[in-house]
Amino acid sequence: MSLGRQPCVRHPSDASSGFNTSEHAYVAVPTFRSDPLDELVIPDGIHVEEHDLVTEGDVIIGSQSTVGFGIRAANVIAGERVDFGGHIEAEGDCRLDTWCTVADNVLVGEDAYLGERITIGGGLRVAGDLDIGDDVEIEEGFDANGRIIIRDPMPTIVFLFMYLSQLLRIGKEEAAEQLVESLVDEESEQNPVLIPKGSRVGDDAWQVSTPGRIGDDCRLHGNIRAESLVVGRQNEIFGSLRAREGITVGAETDVTGNVTTREGTVRIGPDARIRGDVSGEYVEVHREATVEGGIRATEEMTMVSEPVIDDSVVPETKSQQRVDERAGGDEQSQTSDEDPTADGSRPPKEGPEPSESD
Repeated sequence: MSLGRQPCVRHPSDASSGFNTSEHAYVAVPTFRSDPLDELVIPDGIHVEEHDLVTEGDVIIGSQSTVGFGIRAANVIAGERVDFGGHIEAEGDCRLDTWCTVADNVLVGEDAYLGERITIGGGLRVAGDLDIGDDVEIEEGFDANGRIIIRDPMPTIVFLFMYLSQLLRIGKEEAAEQLVESLVDEESEQNPVLIPKGSRVGDDAWQVSTPGRIGDDCRLHGNIRAESLVVGRQNEIFGSLRAREGITVGAETDVTGNVTTREGTVRIGPDARIRGDVSGEYVEVHREATVEGGIRATEEMTMVSEPVIDDSVVPETKSQQRVDERAGGDEQSQTSDEDPTADGSRPPKEGPEPSESD
């Protein structure tokens, strides 16, 4: 099914963003690629299951990227010319920029915003409103329970990114933080997955030209290539790690493959297991780590006893911090209820027992 230009349909202007998107008032505006993502971020607890990337948080993908698997997330946002090799299931909103292609179905729990010339190989099901651009092709038809508006909806997103970057440029960090909090679900307890512009990710490989960070308790398939790479604790990675600069592997992480860097330092944490070779300019291996292959260092190889990662690779969201604070407060309150002297005050002194004469 193709949605081409229809003269009888009025293309409303987007008053909230200040851009007019009608046919008679075309204004050239920057696209999502004007604010490219500069780092690969995979937060804690991300698993690739049955050819799907599954997360309770959001997924944000830079333009001109290829995603070889399906995505199941809270919200999905993609820049222009992003190629999805599977389906998309968004519990919240789904926003796709122009020239995106999706090989399978797109299921949206709230609202959908599709730019011009998007191709969907399956069907489109939207529980809320649908803003859709011109020349969108949907092979198996679409269904929306809310309003359907034919226009190019992306300028709203572009405006928000431009406004946010301008606030940061002039030093209005507090105003920028308030803007982000008003747009992002404050109750979300999961950091978003960030895939930078021009990436190639799938079951066999994750290739980015930027630094990368992987949180704790993740399960990933495929060789990972990045400018530099920091892997958190207790991860399972079925593939090799390669970076031009340094690579750090946290405690109890299992890597089935080689760990290689050309110009940087490789650091292996305690109880980590590398089922392959480790090579780099400098190599630091914890005394309690296991390397099943060979270790090659062009400059120096050392054994260390200190952890290679002290803090979380991907910091907690504000919602997670509030939950932790409330949990700590509840524990302290419970301790106070059980022990009246838990605040550090001394119990009152007991007076002498009365004698029989009294």
